[in-house]
Amino acid sequence: MEAAWEREFREFAEARQRDLRRSAYLLCGDWHEAQDLTQTTLMKLYVTWKRVRRRGAVEMEARTILMRTFVDQYRRPRATEEPVREVPEVRAGDAAAPEPELRLVLQAQLMELPPRYRAVLVLRYWEDWSVEQTAHALRVSTGTVKSHSAKGLSRLRRLIERGEGEVSRR
Repeated sequence: MEAAWEREFREFAEARQRDLRRSAYLLCGDWHEAQDLTQTTLMKLYVTWKRVRRRGAVEMEARTILMRTFVDQYRRPRATEEPVREVPEVRAGDAAAPEPELRLVLQAQLMELPPRYRAVLVLRYWEDWSVEQTAHALRVSTGTVKSHSAKGLSRLRRLIERGEGEVSRR
């Protein structure tokens, strides 16, 4: 018979996997890599599930693991993988945006930012996390989150202004 904690984990994973994968895609820009990142996150969460569920911060812990795993993989050189330049087709319900063209531009330009800036921007503005939550998840100071937010947004604005027409030509 399945243990209650394993059933709880399975229910959580089934309910939250889509949202975790969407956040992972915003970080890495590739649906396959996002799926791998999501699976790695869920495996790491499974190992600590009993402790995490006792504390009651399961959702935050899952996001923290996702962000740390993403940042850690960019610290190590990857010889066999190459970044993808084209944004894959997305089903209508995956991530709603009022202006699809702007969304494509934002996603494409987000991939041009360094991984740390990307992680901060996704957590702060996509996941709507506080500065403190973001700092805890990425193991940095709140000042670093604030500066990465400001610098990341500034660079993103410049990239969009410079390359706004590029997405429509692809």
